[in-house]
Amino acid sequence: MPKRPSKHTQPPRPLHSGSFATLVEKADGEWLVQSMPAGNATKPYTCPGCGLTVPVGQAHLVSWPRQASIGSPSAVEERRHWHTSCWNRRH
Repeated sequence: MPKRPSKHTQPPRPLHSGSFATLVEKADGEWLVQSMPAGNATKPYTCPGCGLTVPVGQAHLVSWPRQASIGSPSAVEERRHWHTSCWNRRH
């Protein structure tokens, strides 16, 4: 069975910063936030807020900075998946 190519060698999927994302201001800057419905949550992710898994099939939020950090090629590289409650507790 052939190995699947690494996701790191594929071009990143585009961010949908149009009408799907909301601009939110937090203590560390401005973030674009987009809801991920349960039906679209097809992979598990590690929530940066609590360190636990956001399981397949659970609605959650995806966030990325409005502007990429220094040294980062794009905000796509900084996109993270959060439990909705963890994001809401974040300052």
